[in-house]
Amino acid sequence: MTSNIGLRTLLVLAALGLLGGCATPTPYDYTAFERSNPASILVLPPVNRSPDIKASYSVLSQVTYPLAEAGYYVLPVAVVDETFKQNGLMNADEMHMAPPAKLREIFGADAALYIEITSYGSSYKVLTSEVAVEAHGKLIDLRSGQLLWEGRALASSAENQNQSSGGLVGMLITAAVNQIVNTLSDRGHEIAGITSRRLLSAGIPNGILSGPRSPHYQSRLAGR
Repeated sequence: MTSNIGLRTLLVLAALGLLGGCATPTPYDYTAFERSNPASILVLPPVNRSPDIKASYSVLSQVTYPLAEAGYYVLPVAVVDETFKQNGLMNADEMHMAPPAKLREIFGADAALYIEITSYGSSYKVLTSEVAVEAHGKLIDLRSGQLLWEGRALASSAENQNQSSGGLVGMLITAAVNQIVNTLSDRGHEIAGITSRRLLSAGIPNGILSGPRSPHYQSRLAGR
């Protein structure tokens, strides 16, 4: 009897776990975002927590497109980076410490996007080789210093890899070839583009809202 009760308990817990995994994400609270209603965004060079020194500027070069597509004016990232350096802030960590009011005074933007890269580059795991880029973003109102939105995105080359055929030897060879290709071709930059779009595109669950330059902006306002 005890073993049957234990088995039933395990089955119930497993079912609950499956239900939890399929649960709809909690909707993001956009109250502060809608109140601020930013039109222009300053993108700070991302802070890089990965071992790849190319990560910060690889991601930085990709973020303007999804933000512009979402309907925002994005200050030219190269000009922003050079302005920081001309003012003695030479790395992303220092730039992220600048007071919002000061950024507003210098650049005149409504909001600033702070990005932290937690993973970038290729990894070899005996049977698999993948390139993964993961980033976390926060949008801050430069007029009030208030958090408007934050999100996280991950993209990996392993998403489309099929390791089911060819047996163990085939899997080992495929992983080795993928590792060489990933290293020589710097696929991290390509994957960073996918991560940037997943993080910063409007119209996705819990993503940023459409900006004033978007054709969806008026319908967004009407839906308040």
